[in-house]
Amino acid sequence: MDESKKKHGLFQKFLDFVEWLGNKLPHPVTLFALLAVLTLVLSSIFGILGISVTHPGEGNEEVTVKNLLNAEGISYIFESMTDNFINFAPLGVVLLTMLGIGVAERSGLIGAALKAFVLSIPKNLITAGLVFAGIMSSVASDAGYVVLPPLGALLYLALGRHPLAGLAAAFAGVSAGFSANLLLSGTDVMLAELTSAAAAVIDPAYADSINVAMNWYFIIVSVFLLTFVGWFVSAKIVEPRLGSFKMSKEQEEELSGEDMDGIQTLQPVEKKGLIWALISVIIGLVLAALLVVLPNSPMRGSDDIGSYMDTIIQSPFMSSLVPIIAILFFIPGLVYGLVTKSIKNDKDVANQMTDTMASMGMFIVLAFAAGQFVAYFTESNLGLVIGVYGAQLLDSLSLTGAPLLIGFMLVTALINLFIGSASAKWALMAPIFVPILMQLGYSPELTTMAYRVADSSTNIITPLMTYFAIIIAFAQKYDKNIGIGTLISVMLPYSIFFFIFWAVMLIVWSLLGLPLGPDSPVHY
Repeated sequence: MDESKKKHGLFQKFLDFVEWLGNKLPHPVTLFALLAVLTLVLSSIFGILGISVTHPGEGNEEVTVKNLLNAEGISYIFESMTDNFINFAPLGVVLLTMLGIGVAERSGLIGAALKAFVLSIPKNLITAGLVFAGIMSSVASDAGYVVLPPLGALLYLALGRHPLAGLAAAFAGVSAGFSANLLLSGTDVMLAELTSAAAAVIDPAYADSINVAMNWYFIIVSVFLLTFVGWFVSAKIVEPRLGSFKMSKEQEEELSGEDMDGIQTLQPVEKKGLIWALISVIIGLVLAALLVVLPNSPMRGSDDIGSYMDTIIQSPFMSSLVPIIAILFFIPGLVYGLVTKSIKNDKDVANQMTDTMASMGMFIVLAFAAGQFVAYFTESNLGLVIGVYGAQLLDSLSLTGAPLLIGFMLVTALINLFIGSASAKWALMAPIFVPILMQLGYSPELTTMAYRVADSSTNIITPLMTYFAIIIAFAQKYDKNIGIGTLISVMLPYSIFFFIFWAVMLIVWSLLGLPLGPDSPVHY
């Protein structure tokens, strides 16, 4: 980071301190390994003490912390090690997506497309465009984490700006804006199901009326709010703090063959390649649509599910977006390479995919260590215990109105530092908070949206979020010494500003009594 570019206001000094403190942490691989060991030790201590909680979603079943250092636990550690690695959620998603992206990148398609994009869009809208694209990527589940941050970094680098600023803007949109979209996604379906089940404890009839679009109106407006806030934070805080970027000779050599041709007029062969790649994308999108939009399409959901939109959202197609996206990158990359002669035969394709996988070595090592920690944390029930005690603390404060919503969102943000999965957290919290807030006059839809605001806003500042490791790996392409503290200090302003503005918007929305979605009131 360019020290001469830093501004030393109070907030910037705070970010400097966060960066310094965070970078005192070990390497991410070591950190996850230490967290796994700490989880084992805590599981043993709490297990021996008999620490337990009542699971709100399992018929009031008593759940005790499991001791993973007794005979049974030690057997589990060794027997599960391989499965913990290969079942680590982001591993397959990242590697499969990168196979397609690798061909698109190394054939030159991404570089040419970036130049075309830069030449066609006003420079002052690029940051907003990145944040907006990141927010909208949640319709493709987690694929946005893999696709957009590295593209944002390359785009900024091509413009002569700091690549980490582009990565940060895209990451903020993808992760902190995960619960905002103009369209409905699988996240809406998953959360609606959990909310309905929790509401049924109080009012089964009302629970049956909860639909997947229960937060749709609010998340549509949220897209525009977060895009503006993300642009403001990028332009006024993050990029000025990062300053200018100077590449080492090693980086110039590494990147020169990929996307460092600079911003210049597209060559005729590049234009020809882009045209044919675009045609292949259009054909691919049409073929993909035919898999789901027509009656009796092979990857469409059952008509018994409900409306036409439900048969698309709750379909095998939506569950298969990661391989579909990989294919939609691979095909135009292949077409572009054949047209521009950067791909001459199948050996070139295989080599490009191999080179891409070689560049993912750091992430694979991180995935092994992180996979062990996540598995131990879940198996020991420590996450469940932390969540239940946090929820009980909020309940004991007897808050109402805006303070209640703010308190609930703060507890959600705290729990998010320990449990990365949105579905796991809501499966834990919904049975507790939905009935409590219903009895206080707040609708399940409002409770769910408050959860989504807090959960999304803080995703980008917890190293335990499953995709945090891959973002560090992307960032180290431009700064091999970047640590957890640096990334957190870069992303913290987004988290703070997103949380504040989004929470204020939700409170104002609730005070006005506006519906959150179709047939989705604020008050119960």
